[in-house]
Formats: sequence, structure tokens, C-alpha cells
Amino acid sequence: MDILRAFYSIILITGIQRALGFAFQPTGQESVYPPAGQYTYPAGYPPAGGGTYPAAPPNAGYPGAAGYPAPGSYPGTPQAGGMPSYPGAPTGPGFGVPPAGPAFGGYPQPPVQSYGGGGPAQIPGTWVFPCHMLRYFKQPKLNQESPSQLVKHGSYFQPAAMVQYTQGTIQAAPNFDANRDAEILRKAMKGFGTDEQAIINVVANRSNDQRQKIKAAFKTMYGKDLIKDLKSELSGNVEELILALFMPSIYYDAWSLRHAMKGVGTQERVLIEILCTRTNQEIRDIVNCYRSEFGRDIEQDIRADTSGHFERLLISMCQGNRDENQNVDYQKAQEDAQRLYQAGEGRLGTDESCFNMVLASRSFPQLKATVEAYSRVANRDLLSSIDREFSGNVECGLKAILQCALNRPAFFAERLYYSMKGAGTDDSTLIRIIVTRSEIDLVQIKQVFTQMYQKTLASMISSDTSGDYRRLLLAIVGQ
Repeated sequence: MDILRAFYSIILITGIQRALGFAFQPTGQESVYPPAGQYTYPAGYPPAGGGTYPAAPPNAGYPGAAGYPAPGSYPGTPQAGGMPSYPGAPTGPGFGVPPAGPAFGGYPQPPVQSYGGGGPAQIPGTWVFPCHMLRYFKQPKLNQESPSQLVKHGSYFQPAAMVQYTQGTIQAAPNFDANRDAEILRKAMKGFGTDEQAIINVVANRSNDQRQKIKAAFKTMYGKDLIKDLKSELSGNVEELILALFMPSIYYDAWSLRHAMKGVGTQERVLIEILCTRTNQEIRDIVNCYRSEFGRDIEQDIRADTSGHFERLLISMCQGNRDENQNVDYQKAQEDAQRLYQAGEGRLGTDESCFNMVLASRSFPQLKATVEAYSRVANRDLLSSIDREFSGNVECGLKAILQCALNRPAFFAERLYYSMKGAGTDDSTLIRIIVTRSEIDLVQIKQVFTQMYQKTLASMISSDTSGDYRRLLLAIVGQ
């Protein structure tokens, strides 16, 4: 009887362990975690040989399990369903979702974009991560009154193992007819007055590739340049917005960079926004377009308009040589975290070149892992350390890289918020981000904007703009 009781006890205990989700791994099944012995775990983490995860250590930098919003409410986490599908696109590495068809106007479209790698997902916004680990990565409540604190306290934080697929609000129109659209635009501009609503209905519901075909069809049908006709009929911000929509995406980035450095003064935040957030291929295409369209070398213009460590960071970005391998080397992340600590918080003064080397060359998924490792090494998050060690434009540039590595939609959501916050509106920034992200990740930017600031992007646009300009912006945003 004692033997029988012991036998039943073992069966009961095993059943309870499995019901509670205790980890076990069948022979031959690969683990989703780094292989044993790849690097030494800090105290409080599971032993290399396996075993269950203990409760998060108090100084690990992650919040406790209680008091957080339900899953799906964190910045950047898309809701399943209810989103428009991607525009058709040739697949490829990188961070863009281009319109269908070949390159137009001599400028290639950005390749398919995903954060953290991986193939296409059937349900957009699917997070690939062990469900029982999500509680270690819940985020603190966001503070809409102090967005700078969001950076320090993790609003940009996402685990390196997470993968997010993105969507634009504009997709290629079905049953597209370039000649018909060219005719509609011609009628809207012909005679006395202009039918702005007809123009908005066309440009806000066509992909960039389709707009290039409309532009070509217009010249073929009427022997006139569509852009010149639009400029003669429109004015102000709505003119700038419509002309931006008709520019090929690579040309628009090159044009924005040229205007940021042209004339007196330099718009450093435009340089950061473009050069620190694009893929290798996009940057190479922008550099080539800048040379062919404006007859200038972008590196020489950057050297003439900037200086010091900020200049070096931008020159590094212009090379388009960031590692784009989506696999994460956790041992290298630990080594880089230690290296960055010794170059900043762990010494008197700052070794700026070390920060430049790591942030300019590592892949975005690798930088995510480095941020996580740094919080354990320094007992402080890396964004806060950069805040303490740097200042001015180089600080903004380094932060932009990390923010894009951790949560790209949150970076652009914050930029949009500050373009409209307070008195007046930074219309050029508002237009540039809405246009450049409209076919890439504007769906996710809208979602994270609401979570960060407790108001929708559309409502803020409505309160800060007016007339046809407002109607076109809202049509692009998807309201």
C-alpha cells in the first residue's frame, strides 16, 4: 500500500506541474532561449542547464506583474483584425512596405520592413514570444504630461525576442486605372476654381507607385506636367502635402535632406529622423539620388553643416553598412553592454567613439538585446545613461537610434506629438512623417500614439489644422 500511495503521489505531482505550466523539454526539441553555456546568466536568472524562471529580481529593471494594462495595450502592439492589408510588394530585407510593381522615376521603393526579422505573418501584429514570459516585460503606465520620462522609464522598451509586423494606412487601390484618375484630376483643376475634394479622393487612396503612373498618364493624355498644374491651383500646407505625396519616396527623403542643409542654418532633427531610421538599402539609394538630382555629395554637405561627434555619427549613418542580420548574439550583447558602461558611466569622462561604433554598426534586434543587458550591468537603462553622458544633437541622434531599435512606432508617435503640441504647428515635420510612414507603419504609429498620449492622432490633427489640409491629412491617417 505504501508503494502504491507513493506511485499515485508522483503521478499527482507531475500532473499539477504540467497544469501549472512548469517548463519541460522533450528530447530533440530545441529551446527558444540561447544554448547552454553561450554566456553566463546574472544572478536571479535560470541556470544554463534549464529549469523554471524565478520571479523577476528587484533590480533587474522590469516591473512587477501587478497593476499593468491587459495584454495588447502596450505601445506598438497592434490589435488583430480591422486593419487594411499591405500594399503588394516585392519581398526583401529591411524596414519598408513598398507599393506594388517595379521602381518608378529611377528610384527604387524601400524593401519590405519588419522589426526583429522573420517572415510574413497571417495576422498582422502577431508577437512571437513565449506567453509565460510576457509578465516580465509589461510596461509601466505611460505619462502623457512628461514624454521625456517615457524614454527613461521604458515606453520604448520591447524584448529583443519580440517580432512586430507593420502596416500602412494607404494601400494600392484595386481596379486601378491611371487614365481615369488623370482625367478626374484634370477636371478638378479645369475652369474656374478647383475641386479640392476630388483631388483628395484620388491622392489619399492611391499608393505612391500608382501616383507615379497617374503623373505619367496625365502628361501623355494632356501634354502637361501634373505637378506644375497642381502647384498653380493649390497653395500653403495642402500644396506641400500633395506635392510630397507625388514625390517618389527615395527622392522625397533626399529632397528633405537637401532642404534641411540648404541656406542659412541646419535642421538637425530632419537629418536625424531620416538618416538614423532608414535601412541600409534606403540610405544608399538616398545618397545616390542626392548626388544625381542635386549634383552634390551628401557627406560633404554634412561636414559643412555639422561638426564634432554629431558629424561623425551622421557620416557613419550615410554609409548604409549597419548589420542587418536578424539573429541576436546574446554574448555579444553582454560584451557591448559592458563596453558601453566602461565608456560612459564606469569612467570619468565619455568615450564617444565607443557609443558611435556600437550604435552605428549593430543590428536593431542586437541593440534591443544590448539595452536589456545594459540595464543589468549598470542598474540603469541605456537611454538614461546617454542622457547623462551626452548633450545636444549627438544625444538626440544616439537616442533616435535606440528608440527605433526598441519601438520604432513610438519614436515617430513622439515626433508627431511634438509637431503639434503647444502654440503653432511644425507642419513640415507633420507632413513628412505622415507621408513617409503612410505605407509602412502608420497603423502602429496611430495605436501607440493613443496609448502614449491618451488621445488619437486624428483628434490632434483635427484640432491643429483646418480646411482641405485637415481633410487630406485625416484621409491619409485613415479617419
